[in-house]
Parts: sequence; C-alpha cells; structure tokens
Amino acid sequence: MEYGQFCPIAKASEIIGEKWTLLIIRELLMGSRRFSELQRGLGAISPTLLTRRLVHLEDRGMIMKRRISGQKGFEYLPTESCRLLLPILLSLGDWGMQWARSNLTSKDYDVGLLITNLQRSIQPDKLPSGEVVIHFKFIDVQEGSTWWLVVQSGEIDICDKDPGKDVDVYFTTTVKVMVDAWMGDTTYRKAIADGDMTIIGPRLLTDNVSGWMKPSVFSGSDSDSGI
Repeated sequence: MEYGQFCPIAKASEIIGEKWTLLIIRELLMGSRRFSELQRGLGAISPTLLTRRLVHLEDRGMIMKRRISGQKGFEYLPTESCRLLLPILLSLGDWGMQWARSNLTSKDYDVGLLITNLQRSIQPDKLPSGEVVIHFKFIDVQEGSTWWLVVQSGEIDICDKDPGKDVDVYFTTTVKVMVDAWMGDTTYRKAIADGDMTIIGPRLLTDNVSGWMKPSVFSGSDSDSGI
C-alpha cells in the first residue's frame, strides 16, 4: 500500500496502516513473542495473514525474527523503531476509551485476548510464595470457556487444558463482566454483589484482586460511553 505522498503520516501509514498491523505491534509491545502467543492475542487473524504481516514488519526493520535457543520455532522481537510506537499506541488507546467504546458489540469480547491480558496483569510478587493456580470459567462461551493461569517462580503460564494442579482461586463469570472489571468499568466487588461474578478462594486473594492482578492501563481513562 503506497500513497505516493512525501507526508510523514502517509509514509508511516504505508508501514503500519494495514489491517491487523497495529494490533500485532500492540501484542509485541505487550510481551508476546511466539507465533502462538500472537495468534491468541489477535483472535480472528488467519495464520497466513499473520505470517505475511510479520514478514512485512521484519522487512521494514520493525521486528527481528530469531530462532528460539534449544527449541523448535522462532520468536519475534520489537526493534527500537517498533518500541518507539508505545506512547503513540497508549495515546490511541486513550482516544479509543473516550470516543470509540460506544461501538463495542458482543462480538468484540474475545476470550483469547482477555486471558492474555489477564496473564500480563498478574503480579507474582503480590501473590503468596510458591505455586499459585487461578481458574477462570466463562459461562457465556462454549469454546474456550475454561482457562488456568499457573504462577510459579515469577513465570505465568496459560493453560486451556486442566494442568492437574490444585486451584487457589476460582473465577466464574461472563467474558464481558470480566472485561468490564479489568477495564475499570465496574469493580469486582460490585460484580459479585450484583450476582454477575463469583470468586472463591482464600480471602487474602479474593478481597484484593486488583492488588495482584493489576487493571488495564486504560482503566483510568475517561469514557463517555458508560459501558
């Protein structure tokens, strides 16, 4: 895609303006490195299109593709030019919180993106020492309704199959309610009081969810949508 203009906005758009490209950059800047991690955070993108966009970003010097040492497959690392887009994406997200959230529909509540963001939000240093297992049951979806986050030695693994470990905290809710709580549109306490969410586990963890699973970076943004 070329605009044939010397304007720097036009030239930048030639690199990052195609569908999915900004979201791929979002995932890379949020910590996704493997192809499967990018896919989970992006949801509906096809593997073929994701591969094509990654090749484009690599050709433009936005990412570096590197074979994973001692393992099969590759990882994708943002370069400096890619990392410099972070404040721009945060500003775009702030704008979206104020002006675009009224466009949300039920199709936008993607469970894969949600669980990826929840994984990124876990703060291991705020959890008890040792292994902590968090179980999520989303009652409004059939496929991908059950997930586990396993926290061990500072690492947080996502499991969509039962890891066979003792669970410390159980969340049962809908994808939308969990998104609303994480995004700051409601509180965990209110969701529980309204009967929209149950959290079972030791009070040390259930009474202070936001203390160990930090809210979205956009949770403090102004929004006129009221969603």
